[in-house]
Amino acid sequence: MSKIDGDRAFLPLNIAIITVSDTRTFENDKSGDTLAARIEGAGHKVYERLILKDEAQDIAAQLKVWADNPEIDVVITTGGTGVTGRDVTPEAFRMVIEKEIPGFGEVFRWISYQKIKTSTIQSRAMAGLLNATYMFALPGSSGAVKDAWDDILVHQLDARTHPCNFVELMPRLNEHLK
Repeated sequence: MSKIDGDRAFLPLNIAIITVSDTRTFENDKSGDTLAARIEGAGHKVYERLILKDEAQDIAAQLKVWADNPEIDVVITTGGTGVTGRDVTPEAFRMVIEKEIPGFGEVFRWISYQKIKTSTIQSRAMAGLLNATYMFALPGSSGAVKDAWDDILVHQLDARTHPCNFVELMPRLNEHLK
């Protein structure tokens, strides 16, 4: 079980959010609102927030723009991870990520299984790295966003979490370029 090390300082991260949807707007983007509130509630900053249509090329292009911005540490998308014809977020991620983090999707589906049972197999939630920027693709429901943030990301994006976390690895993510 993860524990908080009181001797370590909290390091606030800049996190960008994309809601992937053909129909949502900022007025009805419940999952984006849920995610933004949780990010800020944990002490991080929502650097920017967008809504993009389910178009893989557009999503991939925005992921690249944000990964090239040294001020952005993490990008989280919500939506487009299902299996219908317009769900293309994982495909967009695979166009650009350098390394996949398969454990994220595996743990997410395990957590989700506890609540929605076998329906979780319809989720293609995933994570990866692009230019030392963490990228997480979450399903578009508020419940899925809560599960991913509350049970995984709030811990892994906190430098105080033991035994290990994503934040402590950030200085080493580009060591292959040296």
